[in-house]
Amino acid sequence: MRAVVLLNGEPYRGTIAAEDALVLCCDGAYAWARGRVRIDVNLGDYDSLPYMPDPPPAEIYPSEKNYTDGELALVRAIAAGADEIEFYGGGGGREDHFLGNLHLLFAACRQGVRAVMVTNHARIFAADGFAELCGIRGKTVSIVPFGGEVHILESGGFYYPLPEKFVYGSTRGISNVVTEDRAFFRAQGTALVFVDQEVKA
Repeated sequence: MRAVVLLNGEPYRGTIAAEDALVLCCDGAYAWARGRVRIDVNLGDYDSLPYMPDPPPAEIYPSEKNYTDGELALVRAIAAGADEIEFYGGGGGREDHFLGNLHLLFAACRQGVRAVMVTNHARIFAADGFAELCGIRGKTVSIVPFGGEVHILESGGFYYPLPEKFVYGSTRGISNVVTEDRAFFRAQGTALVFVDQEVKA
């Protein structure tokens, strides 16, 4: 099952395909998503939206809580059976929230759920094990360790050969380029993969 999670960061400029997906909208994301995409569930603490959305949330969570609205949506999506999640609106805005949103990708990956964050400038996903990039020849791709060092067991299709190890705290994996129709790597440890793409309105 596929889920779409709308976050209250930089409004996403592109089209969101929501067919056959459970769409969860977090708090203030309703302001940019309303009328653009079907919303099945509104949720959050509503400290960022001065009015109630439609459909109204079944429960309003306290603003003083130990998790973000995005994490709440991730938990709800997985509990509903989602094994594929797309996040929109997670970039821009507050940098601390953006970093928190990257942790949502990490958390999904650790639970065996395929998750991608689509911003106006990139597609971002967490990879632990085998990762394959198809049909993006010529695109700039950055691969960075997340949560610890990452050992690369095999790889191919990149302009700069991937190192045997990405050291946590190093910027070595920034700004590589895909040179083949298919690029891939197999890793021990979790890496975040950023594929540059500019979304037009």
